[in-house]
Amino acid sequence: MPRARLVLTYDYVDDILEKRGPLRDEHLANITREVEAGRLLSAGAVGDPPTGALFVWTEGNEDAIAAFVAADPYVKGGLVTGHDVQPWTVVAGA
Repeated sequence: MPRARLVLTYDYVDDILEKRGPLRDEHLANITREVEAGRLLSAGAVGDPPTGALFVWTEGNEDAIAAFVAADPYVKGGLVTGHDVQPWTVVAGA
């Protein structure tokens, strides 16, 4: 049976690995809070080296996503050059 999710994607600055250090702990703490609240299912960097990130959220959390993005130290610190939220219908897998 299909399950609805929301996917948040980030685009990163080219030198994310060099710049993220001072902001990383708070960024990861925000992710952990969303996971523990049951809103965020998984998250992680995309690419090697990272060019962006992907976050999979449960359906109906548009407001939580907007609040997460607004408070994210990576966004506030200029490390995220763009972001997007799209619906995702999962037809196979967990």
